[in-house]
Amino acid sequence: MDAIDRALLAELQRDATQAYTVLGKAVGLSAGAAHERVRKLRERGVIRRTTVDVDPSALGQDVLAFVMVDSSSWIGDSAAEFAAIPEIQEAHVIAGSASVLVKVRTATTVQLQDVLRRLYAIDGVSGTQATVSLETFFERPVSTG
Repeated sequence: MDAIDRALLAELQRDATQAYTVLGKAVGLSAGAAHERVRKLRERGVIRRTTVDVDPSALGQDVLAFVMVDSSSWIGDSAAEFAAIPEIQEAHVIAGSASVLVKVRTATTVQLQDVLRRLYAIDGVSGTQATVSLETFFERPVSTG
């Protein structure tokens, strides 16, 4: 991956709806060359998907919690069970005192409690510790630099 690929990624992260003409101009390429580079980045799996950044509050998802999930046995093969809980936005197998860290968004703390109940239904889960976020200073995309 060269500097032009990194510049393309930074531009796409800023605004993925840019026309290839605009995108190419921003990084010093023709529209066709920019399109070809982006196609290759997709083929190589560097660009995994194109999505829209939606404000969770606009959808009534005002509760953000990070939940440490403890387990009584190896839980690293349980990705599908975590993914089956739609309120979980991210799930990471981690090193440390817990086994998995999940990012959860719900409308209410009652719904968060329900998510915790469903986590306990996953085989091997022995405990949870939820931390509710009061405010998000910022979230940023993956650095291309």
